[in-house]
Amino acid sequence: MSKFRVAMAIGDAGGISAELAAKVIADSEANEGDLVVLGDRRLLERGAAEAGVTLDLPVLTVDAVDARLPEGSFLIDMGNCDPTDVPVGESSVAAGLAAVQNFRTALLLADAGHADLVFFTPFNKHGMRLAQPDYVDEIGFVNATIHPAESGREFNVLDEVWNARVTSHIPLRAVADTLSEERIFDSLRLTDKVMRGAGFERPRIGVAALNPHAGDGRNFGTEDEDILQPAIDRARALQMAVDGPVPSDTVFVRAIKGEFDAVLTMYHDQGQIAMKLLGFDRGVTLIANYAFPIVTPAHGTAYDIAGQGKADFGATRNAVMLGRKLARLEPRQKAERPAPVSELIGRALDREAVWQ
Repeated sequence: MSKFRVAMAIGDAGGISAELAAKVIADSEANEGDLVVLGDRRLLERGAAEAGVTLDLPVLTVDAVDARLPEGSFLIDMGNCDPTDVPVGESSVAAGLAAVQNFRTALLLADAGHADLVFFTPFNKHGMRLAQPDYVDEIGFVNATIHPAESGREFNVLDEVWNARVTSHIPLRAVADTLSEERIFDSLRLTDKVMRGAGFERPRIGVAALNPHAGDGRNFGTEDEDILQPAIDRARALQMAVDGPVPSDTVFVRAIKGEFDAVLTMYHDQGQIAMKLLGFDRGVTLIANYAFPIVTPAHGTAYDIAGQGKADFGATRNAVMLGRKLARLEPRQKAERPAPVSELIGRALDREAVWQ
């Protein structure tokens, strides 16, 4: 592979995913390098019409794909999502199945060394579960698809602050019981590593407390003193720039004032609410700790404006650009004889395959 290559999966067909995919292809900054677009040609054509752009992108049918991918940018027509079968503005089995297949193909291509980065336009988890009932979230799906040595972790990224978290898609009632000194320490270590890879010399990380007022001297809970603090102390002993536990109602205020480059939160919405208030149309979701980065805009499928050509492109462009930066800063060795592309696509489209 002579040029940097992005495997781009078109997401949920009922929302703004096809429109955003068309805008990526049409944008000279975002599509720098080679794009391998994975999705249905008919859906991309609809997305281009919604976006008001004209695409000049070669198309390969699945049957025409050989052992290796050709040079340049092109669409692999998965033939898996006729737009006339997909209701606009809502989730559906048809949209969910196509999104699953597109994403799985992108992951298999990158894992085999045919691409350097995976990017996807927004998914809808309900639609994915309609098509594949054991689908929980992107990290679980990645793990089931490529069986990595270590699981990935999710980051939300803005220019002014990053957000990492210790737990993600679990019920709020389970958070406290899931936290441990080891999980928090591992999250700090990974955050430091990924941000150094993104160009931060010594990232400053503020750790959000779990309880109000960081437990208020054990009046409002013991986790901050008994679990968070030992993990923070271990990170500091390794010369990481870590501060906390910081009350979660002020930690992002301090970050925006310039005290922290990142905030480590204990659960999903503890960070997501702040990040989306700060930059809903700019935020990027990064899944790191795999051999290749996985990126997507942090917003969702926006069913309320689907089909209207109103999708904001800012977060999508930012996602592609961050993914390229990370993949180029940490290039990896690729197999001389990777698995044939045609075989990988066949696996991704096989509805009878068991992925676990």
